[in-house]
Amino acid sequence: MTCEACRTIPPVIAEGYTPKGERSIIGGLGFNITGPSTATTALLAIYDIFGNTPQTTQGADILAERLNALILIPDFFDGDGAKPEWFPTDTIERHGLLMNFVIRKANWTEAAKGMPDLLKVYREIFPGVNRWGAYGLCWGGKVLALASGMEEGCGFGGTVQVHPGLMDKADAEKLTIPHAVLASNEEPADVVQAYKEIIAVNGIGGFVETYENMWHGWMGARADLKGEESAREFIRGYERIAGFVEKYLVD
Repeated sequence: MTCEACRTIPPVIAEGYTPKGERSIIGGLGFNITGPSTATTALLAIYDIFGNTPQTTQGADILAERLNALILIPDFFDGDGAKPEWFPTDTIERHGLLMNFVIRKANWTEAAKGMPDLLKVYREIFPGVNRWGAYGLCWGGKVLALASGMEEGCGFGGTVQVHPGLMDKADAEKLTIPHAVLASNEEPADVVQAYKEIIAVNGIGGFVETYENMWHGWMGARADLKGEESAREFIRGYERIAGFVEKYLVD
């Protein structure tokens, strides 16, 4: 699985949020889309292991409004993400259910390999967009860490990992495009520091920061939008993504 926190912490489900976007299907892959049709900047939002939750959708809506951009959430899991009842994975049965899901639907290496073709499809659908970026939550962060090390970053102008899963210094060393990391207090501090040092000197651009009071998942499925501090940090995190986009992706 992606990380220890993912194996032990169930998601917090937000209540009462009505998404502003809509769902579409192109080439057999569904996706949610929010933001103006006239946008010239677009971001892919790669969700965490639980799929497209209300919190993830709300984050996308925040960015669409803040940036006047299109935000697309590809549905890699076909509307069927990991189940809260599988966590913690402290029994053979629950562990088996999660591992089966990872093998069938959540192979981050294959998802990263498919990113250039996916982006090509989106470019054809939205010809008015001239700058593309992406951000990924946990599982999605690992997908983008791998994609961002491919030739010309798969065509993205910049990418962001949020409370990343399976962080690896080797991924940071291969970055080819501006990249940012928003870490929680549960990612491995040594690897977060390695990312920070590499990005600071690689001449490509980006930043790394840690949200010391936030847990793994605070901007995705485990976001607690009822808590005062966690809701504030949820918004601050998405604002930081917006700032990154404005710096590296907006003309």
